[in-house]
Amino acid sequence: MPGFGDMLSALRRRDGLSQKELAQKAGVSRSAIGMYETGEREPSFETLQLFADIFHVRADTLLGAPDRDEALASNALPAAVPVKKVPLLGTIACGTPILAQENIADYVDLPGHVRADFALVCRGSSMINAGINDGDIVYIRRSEAVDNGQIAAVLVEGAETEATLKRVYTADGKITLTAENPAFAPLVFVGSEAARVRVIGLAVAYTHMLS
Repeated sequence: MPGFGDMLSALRRRDGLSQKELAQKAGVSRSAIGMYETGEREPSFETLQLFADIFHVRADTLLGAPDRDEALASNALPAAVPVKKVPLLGTIACGTPILAQENIADYVDLPGHVRADFALVCRGSSMINAGINDGDIVYIRRSEAVDNGQIAAVLVEGAETEATLKRVYTADGKITLTAENPAFAPLVFVGSEAARVRVIGLAVAYTHMLS
């Protein structure tokens, strides 16, 4: 039952790379590659996309999702990946806990080894340069804070709203939400306006939805 580490190892071997060579391509240490392959370390969203770019596969392929268009070694076919169900959030009622029943639109399957608490459907094209397209499902691990530059699900408080997915930057009392598409201007919140912004979780994975 392959997970991220199994898939990473299979793709590395498919391309004839040693752990040291892959580490050099990815800009990480050889020991980090070893820990990813043994499951001692989980990849961040950005790291997952980095490896997907290196191997020319989709990020969800690295998580074990089957892909008809991408050929892997026969011992790496993700035929029986264990899954769990997580809530898919819709419109979020103001003031309710994130996972309150009225906020949950459905439940979706998630590979069992991915640590996430809920999912969102990405709407629009604001995150396309991060590989996230309209209709993709993004998996979120609950957290009230993220590092600068990480992709997070964020609520801008109002009567009721949907969570937005953006890169988050905080500095000197200012919060900036940045899209991954130059057509969208950053959203900047300063002073009292910053109090309206609430990080609800870190993006850890996504899956493309086939039309």
